[in-house]
Amino acid sequence: MSPDLNSLPGADSAPTPPPPINSTRGTSNGNGHHFTNGHGQVKRPNILYVMADQLAAPLLKMYNPNSQIHTPNLDALAAKSVQFDSAYCPSPLCGPSRMSMITGQLPMKIGAFDNAAQISSDIPTYAHYLRLKGYHTVLAGKMHFVGDQLHGYETRLTSDIYPGDFGWVPNWEEPDTRLEWYHNASSILQAGTCVRSNQLDYDEEVMYRSRQFLYDYVREDEEKRRPFALTVSLTHPHDPYTIEQKYWDLYDGVDIQLPQVTIPQENQDPHSKRLLKVCDLWDNPFSDEQIKRARRAYYGAVSYVDDCLGQLLTLLKQLELDDDTIVIFSGDHGDMLGERGLWYKMSYFESSVRVPLLVSHPRQFEPRRVKENVSTLDILPTMCDLAGTKPWPLLPMDGRSLLPHLEGRSEEGHDEVFAEYTGEGTVRPLMMIRRGRWKYVTCPADGSQLYDLQADPLELRDLVKEGAVRTGGEIKEVFEGFEREARKKWDFEGITKEVLHSQRKRRLVWGALTKGRFESWDYDPVDDGREKYIRSHIPLDHLERRARYPAVDEFGRETGSKIVTDQAGSHGQ
Repeated sequence: MSPDLNSLPGADSAPTPPPPINSTRGTSNGNGHHFTNGHGQVKRPNILYVMADQLAAPLLKMYNPNSQIHTPNLDALAAKSVQFDSAYCPSPLCGPSRMSMITGQLPMKIGAFDNAAQISSDIPTYAHYLRLKGYHTVLAGKMHFVGDQLHGYETRLTSDIYPGDFGWVPNWEEPDTRLEWYHNASSILQAGTCVRSNQLDYDEEVMYRSRQFLYDYVREDEEKRRPFALTVSLTHPHDPYTIEQKYWDLYDGVDIQLPQVTIPQENQDPHSKRLLKVCDLWDNPFSDEQIKRARRAYYGAVSYVDDCLGQLLTLLKQLELDDDTIVIFSGDHGDMLGERGLWYKMSYFESSVRVPLLVSHPRQFEPRRVKENVSTLDILPTMCDLAGTKPWPLLPMDGRSLLPHLEGRSEEGHDEVFAEYTGEGTVRPLMMIRRGRWKYVTCPADGSQLYDLQADPLELRDLVKEGAVRTGGEIKEVFEGFEREARKKWDFEGITKEVLHSQRKRRLVWGALTKGRFESWDYDPVDDGREKYIRSHIPLDHLERRARYPAVDEFGRETGSKIVTDQAGSHGQ
């Protein structure tokens, strides 16, 4: 992609070198103190980052006291976290949102146009920055990478659930053609219980691998351990709307709430009309019972995610890692779940674009709620701060550290979000600015929208459509300011040409790659049974550390990770 000229250094600028990996700088506890281990050395905290897929923040109890969804583990985590009440994704689609999140850069800067877009391997991610700081960066679960399946993660524990190739390229030049992989009505029409699903297969492998990583970590030689940054990315509660009976039964007898807002098709905005057609929902109305079944299955899937989160938090406590581990919880985007007649994502309405965001480390950050607008773009610079480093100053960065908010200095923090969308369901770049009370959305094909979310949290009044932006006063001034800002920030014609060019290249390449012998780009995790359990070539001291956790002395008294005597079942076997 063309460089962002505003991000390039001046001719007399020299890049600041990165801090050395063995830097003695530690992590502050918020009062300027550093954590140290028992030897007086700086001890950086572990980081556990748990992601859910398509989890709508406005439906969760921690954001909505009227929520019917059972999330006891998430609620307990929120109670001891810094909770962001107005967090957004940088693009309401899986791949672009995740690529922006891991790089801290907006989708257009890195070419993350859609779910089949490949970002360059030379773009730094939070995994690169944390590796430079001595972290073991680990990924379990979905990240929607195309091509390069690591992007800085040292270890990947699973494959992805979705293809890592060009198979899902949209085609803006044929907007009325529904491609076979688009969302459709089946998730709603067929909603209900299942004994098994692809989603369950996947998330159970993700959980198994994640737990096993933590088990293995505490059985390493404590003197040689590096801090870990483990990302656990679950595919639930993403559609299809189906879940095991036990999670469905959590809502037995509950009168599932119907959507709050219903918009007749003829009154929908242009983008929403296009989404209804792209998802095969146009002129395909659902009964109240069908909507309730889909929402109930979604609720059950959210409870499943909550259960997975609870397992991980319990395990951290059992392994005595909880005090030294920062827990981050978020998601890639939301789900409209019938609000306004829309389903899935791909729009800038709150249920689609707003995500949960929690950062929990009570010994460092006092639990509080943050009302300012922030983005998952901010996770990279925030993780850098948590690890005691900084993004390189002469490289592009759109995200901003959340540290002022985490430390209770929100007056020093930011209160704005930018988002970009060029995936299926639009035919031109669709952009959003969220600042203070205002949400502004614009697209050359559809015009602009403006909402005052303080006065109109359900987004019922488009102030552009109502004509309020033409009557003078604050609303007119705010709208015209956003219009000028958007034209200055985004070259809509240039982005359109770039997206179309990328789509054409990828469609051609993909067509060729599907002919003859197919070579998959999907990740194949190493799972060599010859290197597991008890093997003759594995050194005895290694086997002893793995024989039993916690280790015990000769009288069976626990010694944690410290081996003080031969462990049962390993010595001499």
